[in-house]
Amino acid sequence: MTEHHPHPAGGTPSRPFGRLLTAMVSPFTREGELDLDGAARLATHLVDEQGNDALVINGTTGESPTTTDAEKEHLVRTAVAAVGDRARVVAGIGTNDTRHTIELAIAAEKAGAHGLLLVTPYYNKPPQAGLLRHFTAVADATGLPVMLYDIPGRTGTPIATETLVRAAEHDRVVAVKDAKGDLTATSWVTSRTDLAYYSGDDALTLPLLSVGAVGLVGTSTHLTGVLAKQMIEAYERGDVAAALALHRRLLPLFTGIFRTQGTILVKAAMAAAGLPAGPVRPPLVDATEAEVAQLRRDCADAGLELPA
Repeated sequence: MTEHHPHPAGGTPSRPFGRLLTAMVSPFTREGELDLDGAARLATHLVDEQGNDALVINGTTGESPTTTDAEKEHLVRTAVAAVGDRARVVAGIGTNDTRHTIELAIAAEKAGAHGLLLVTPYYNKPPQAGLLRHFTAVADATGLPVMLYDIPGRTGTPIATETLVRAAEHDRVVAVKDAKGDLTATSWVTSRTDLAYYSGDDALTLPLLSVGAVGLVGTSTHLTGVLAKQMIEAYERGDVAAALALHRRLLPLFTGIFRTQGTILVKAAMAAAGLPAGPVRPPLVDATEAEVAQLRRDCADAGLELPA
């Protein structure tokens, strides 16, 4: 491991996965089986039409809790074959079992992934020393760059500032998907390391950019990708007013996509747009007519049309 150093004053932080990533849903058939042809089509749409620099496959939005290890590997291979020549494919491999996580990391590397998304172990609530050991063991297991995923609302355990600083000493721990909602903590980490911070909360992207973030791993970006990327680019070139205008325009979808669990509404939106999605797997349930009607209103409020 080598020590990372803060960015020089006025320097441009690295973007190991570009500016815009979408945590892609996993398309299923009507019977609930994996739809690999649909996954290839959707990945192509997100990269070629929505402007994504990278895709996260097998994240929570991709229903990773209910897909098998074999299905996860197939999804990574499919995405790499479809868009790997022009976008990075980041494989979600995190579990609450270090040994299983390492197995998934090795499988993702063999399947052609360009990076790994490593969520904080959930439910068993390890201490910070356990988190650091987990992150280091997984980062040691492959040659791929790792994005840590800090989302205490789902995992029950935040990654402490000092743990993130220590983790950043590892050559392959290069980024954080930040869904902690603590701008002060994020500020301390970005000031003390060269970790590339990506917003893991669509609506907090602009505030996070102001304290050193470099991009977004989005959910609403299945629909808002082009405009969300424009918002990031506007902020980077110093046009804060334009970035703020786009933030305010997209706020109805940045937040509305999470009126119920995000995967549910994204799949409803993709189906309405004629794109592959299919049903969700239990224990999730598909969107109701009322939820889809509200989603259409949220799209309209953001200046986007969801086909009827």
